[in-house]
Amino acid sequence: MDKLMIEGGYPLEGTVQISGAKNSAVALIPAAILADSLVTIDNLPEISDVHLLAELLQEIGGDVTLGKHEITVNPENMIAMPLPNGRVKKLRASYYLMGAMLGKFKKAVIGLPGGCNLGPRPIDQHIKGFEALGARVTNEQGAIYLRADELRGARIYLDVVSVGATINIMLAAVKAKGQTIIENAAKEPEIIDVATLLTSMGAKIKGAGTNVIRIDGVESLSGCRHSIIPDRIEAGTYMILAAAMGQKVLIDNIIPYHVESLIAKLREMGVTIEVSDDQLLIHNSREKKGVDIKTLVYPGFPTDLQQPFTSLLTQAEGTSIVTDTIYNARFKHIDELRRMGANVKVEGRSAIINGKTKLQGARVRASDLRAGAALVVAGLLAEGVTEISGLEHIDRGYANLEEKLKGLGAKIWREKMSEEELEQVKS
Repeated sequence: MDKLMIEGGYPLEGTVQISGAKNSAVALIPAAILADSLVTIDNLPEISDVHLLAELLQEIGGDVTLGKHEITVNPENMIAMPLPNGRVKKLRASYYLMGAMLGKFKKAVIGLPGGCNLGPRPIDQHIKGFEALGARVTNEQGAIYLRADELRGARIYLDVVSVGATINIMLAAVKAKGQTIIENAAKEPEIIDVATLLTSMGAKIKGAGTNVIRIDGVESLSGCRHSIIPDRIEAGTYMILAAAMGQKVLIDNIIPYHVESLIAKLREMGVTIEVSDDQLLIHNSREKKGVDIKTLVYPGFPTDLQQPFTSLLTQAEGTSIVTDTIYNARFKHIDELRRMGANVKVEGRSAIINGKTKLQGARVRASDLRAGAALVVAGLLAEGVTEISGLEHIDRGYANLEEKLKGLGAKIWREKMSEEELEQVKS
């Protein structure tokens, strides 16, 4: 098992290319199950979740070719093979297999999803949608069993705005008989991305990106080629890194509209940002002011950027308050930041950050994907060397992190953990 080593204090300068969106890729790959012929998805991020999903599709009979930035899926020989455990347990997005397999085969057996531990993230809205479409859903021995004689369109109101539930219901509904209407749907760009793929396959979907999505079921879906949108969370993370340590950093392959809430907050802090069609240029600002943020569903400030942004706020003058309204367990990085010298405390659903504080390199652990990103930001800011364990979380969402940061001038490398360190992790 590796650990990530960062020697802090080196300014960042240059250009960084943003990869395809993780949160799109993990839904688009299961969506390929619904086609009757070859599906090719490019601009694919090189992350561990993509490899896991490719293996899961092979497990159910798919002919899958995974290249550097491209995956080709031939679903012709796929069967409704149960996936009660194993790889399914390693990633949260495995739940998209439920909607896709239910839509294709009218049945599925999928183990309860894994992924980052961010507190309760129930899939009750997904199940509510499947049942409205005519499926019988049971939980047996830790796996979800989905069965339907046929799927029929329905009007489904989501009690909670949920990206996962919105996409999963879309996947199940595209081949159902009649019309499905999803009300109080999530509006994230990744939902539009999935709807674009499904439409290219022959689905009839209107309203993706609004709070009401209408789907008219079709008999069959054909293969197609699709290019994934840029990853707005990866882009946002590099924007935060550039604001923290950048002299002049150009962020390329980005849709600025998708990160408007972050642009606004960085400018409020005093960061200079130049925006063009598919690029952002961030200039160094020596003095940064504290700001308050509250995470909200899109187009509000993303919960996935709250943690790395908290690390940046340790370098801002004054008191900042970060409130997370999405996940109540998203402050596990705070103890690690305090270990590095940050003056920060948690009160309820908010973190209170008093800046500006000097961070010191330390041994820290990433408890989840975006906590890992927060520690990378802190490591680049800190004096001395920071050792980050829990690297498997970071590898789930950031493609070629070390290479990209080295290209900007960071001192960052991987080392094998010692036997003693491995024992400490296990305990």
